[in-house]
Amino acid sequence: MEKVQLPKGDNWSVHKFGGTCVGTSERIKNVAEIIVKDDSERKLVVVSAMSKMTDMMYDLIYKAQSRDDSYISAVDAVLEKHRLTALDLLDGDDLASFLSRLHHDINEIKEMLRAIYIAGHASELFSDIIVGHGELWSAQMLSSVVRKKGIDCKWMDTRDVLIVNPTSANQVDPDFVESEMRLEKWFFQNPSKTIVATGFIASTPQNIPTTLKRDGSDFSAAIMGALFRARQVTIWTDVDGVYSADPRKVTEAVILNQLSYQEAWEMSYFGANVLHPRTIIPVMQYGIPIVIRNIFNLSAPGTMICRPSVDENEGNQRLESPVKGFATIDNVALINVEGTGMAGVPGTASAIFSAVKDVGANVIMISQASSEHSVCFAVPEKEVEAVAEALQSRFRQALDAGRLSQVAVVPNCSILATVGQRMASTPGVSASLFSALAKANINIRAIAQGCSEYNITVVVKREDCIRALKAVHSRFYLSRTTIAMGIIGPGLIGGTLLDQLRDQAAVLKEDFNIDLRVMGITGSRTMLLSDSGIDLSRWRELIKEKGEVGDMHKFVNHVHGNHFIPNTALVDCTADSNVASHYHEWLRKGIHVITPNKKANSGPLDQYLKLRALQRQSYTHYFYEATVGAGLPIISTLRGLLETGDKILRIEGIFSGTLSYIFNNFKGTRRFSEVVMEAKQAGYTEPDPRDDLSGTDVARKVIILARESGLKLELADTPVQSLVPEPLRATASADEFMQQLPQYDIDLAKQLQDAEDAGEVLRYVGVVDVVNKKGLVELRRYKNDHPFAQLSGSDNIIAFTTARYKNQPLIVRGPGAGAQVTAGGIFSDVLRLASYLGAPS
Repeated sequence: MEKVQLPKGDNWSVHKFGGTCVGTSERIKNVAEIIVKDDSERKLVVVSAMSKMTDMMYDLIYKAQSRDDSYISAVDAVLEKHRLTALDLLDGDDLASFLSRLHHDINEIKEMLRAIYIAGHASELFSDIIVGHGELWSAQMLSSVVRKKGIDCKWMDTRDVLIVNPTSANQVDPDFVESEMRLEKWFFQNPSKTIVATGFIASTPQNIPTTLKRDGSDFSAAIMGALFRARQVTIWTDVDGVYSADPRKVTEAVILNQLSYQEAWEMSYFGANVLHPRTIIPVMQYGIPIVIRNIFNLSAPGTMICRPSVDENEGNQRLESPVKGFATIDNVALINVEGTGMAGVPGTASAIFSAVKDVGANVIMISQASSEHSVCFAVPEKEVEAVAEALQSRFRQALDAGRLSQVAVVPNCSILATVGQRMASTPGVSASLFSALAKANINIRAIAQGCSEYNITVVVKREDCIRALKAVHSRFYLSRTTIAMGIIGPGLIGGTLLDQLRDQAAVLKEDFNIDLRVMGITGSRTMLLSDSGIDLSRWRELIKEKGEVGDMHKFVNHVHGNHFIPNTALVDCTADSNVASHYHEWLRKGIHVITPNKKANSGPLDQYLKLRALQRQSYTHYFYEATVGAGLPIISTLRGLLETGDKILRIEGIFSGTLSYIFNNFKGTRRFSEVVMEAKQAGYTEPDPRDDLSGTDVARKVIILARESGLKLELADTPVQSLVPEPLRATASADEFMQQLPQYDIDLAKQLQDAEDAGEVLRYVGVVDVVNKKGLVELRRYKNDHPFAQLSGSDNIIAFTTARYKNQPLIVRGPGAGAQVTAGGIFSDVLRLASYLGAPS
């Protein structure tokens, strides 16, 4: 008989099906269908035991060696599961021969378990033989089902072919030369175009059964792929492929189409649900791609792990992120060994790590500065005590002598790894990574980066880990810039803002990748909290239905405590100085603050200076455009002038929409009290018009602009001309004030007459005189052709006289009051914050 040569190469495809893929008879039929549909000329299929079977087998051994009699009924359960599955799948001779083999195997297993039960101990050989049966049974059943579909198919007990050498540390090394010889021999005896092989099991060179240890079936498939020089190895599982981050932690994670072997390696090391690094080694040598696919979703193309193509940096690849994925390891601790006695002393690092090796701890990452004064490394939290003790005793002398200053342990850490082959050739990846973490207010404890640059690893506090993962993922994948928002004061302005947010939310999400989630709304008495974001179409009803007693501390902790959203912003829509007194503490916690509330910026100067200093030192933003001109760009215009090097000489303007309305209509024969009454009825004034007529509001705006211009002014130092007649300042109610105001019309009527006779108008203005370092608020006269004389309605107008705009001031004019424009000003600050936090502009 002529010897059948084993044909190797591209005509072979290898498939591996895990336990969940062959967990029931229905699923085994499904797998057979996939094998039949693969149109490769030759196919090798590697199968695991039915799901949970390997655990059940280990449990039998554990029960037997613990002398627990229930192992006998547990063996019967294993028999029954396979018997029922076979009855469902097979018939005729196939069924009879499988059942006879199954009963024979089960009897052998019972004898071995009996021996273990008597000895009270299971040898490794017995364990490996018992545990390997699950694969033998599933491979036989699957090959019979494939044959039933009319395809010539043999099953392979890989213990006859795969030879491995046990190494230390619960691993084995395949012997490719010996395995190749045995495969030739096996194929000569069993020539076939479709082979179903057992995963996980193998033999030693002495023909003793063993296993490939953890993730062994994937490893079997990769070794077989290499032995056959297959076109590709497909690993079938229950996920759509490899994700850019753990989808349970980052909802916006995406499936990666392609990973290089090294990228897959790095991600799996850092706990991502990818292949075990060992699995990649056999196929890498021959450049055989591994594809990870979902058996429950055949339409998903999956993730291919392969050599990166040569034109990786050309054409459409440009758009791909240089970072492929992010992985995290929780429950680690940092150990820092430091001291001047380490510098320049050879062997210190070797002594440190040999002490670590002696306690059998696993070092996850190492970071050392070039000064050699300290070596820092991460180990699993459960091993840290043993490591610290070993180091203390190894370096006892050096510590006592002061050559080493300390062996410090930093507990409760997590590692975040950023992986990508193209990071090396892309400038600025580290900068983007660290700035994303800084913007989410996350502090980095340690950093490590290899010169291959496939991976940048940072250590952060455990409680920051998910926020860190979200922040960096959103930076590189432009998944939405998500901001957790808390709205304080849902009155007229706050309520209008909430309605504007409601109307714009979908557009912002779809077109601009900005996801604004209102996690809480609080008034002075009631607050509404949500874990995922309040439904803004019903926020008013929800406050009534689900509102709880307002508690500012609880409110802030709730909005900021959401680890799934890296950025938090509080929007204060009140005019309350008590709320404003919290800004400093919020900014210090990394919470962004946006407000139309003038109290903080016009309050005590030392507090204002502290706020601004804090804001400049951190990545936390404090925006308050709406404090001065509602929706008008006054603060940003002033900032723009200063930042481009212009020198402010004077700012003069009509800053109050109410007083603008009053003086635009106070002309001819009209009486002042009548115009005030009209403004009150039209809703332009505060409920008590004295709040507007006193000029305090304008004075606050003057102080805010003066301080922005660099002047150190206090509110009390600013002269303000009040329009409330002296005797009426202490009148009890607003109504009484309005009744008595007409008695005082005569004074303002005379001022108006004098102005009109001279061809002028009266205007109530605020002035910041930067040259003379002072501010004032007063009633002034302007010529009829002056821009201030030409206002209408309740418009505001502000004139900036600067070194550049000296002869002709820069003028900003527009509606300066009203809930819609004020809320619009706040909204625009919210969007500015989003753009600073990384939303694509």
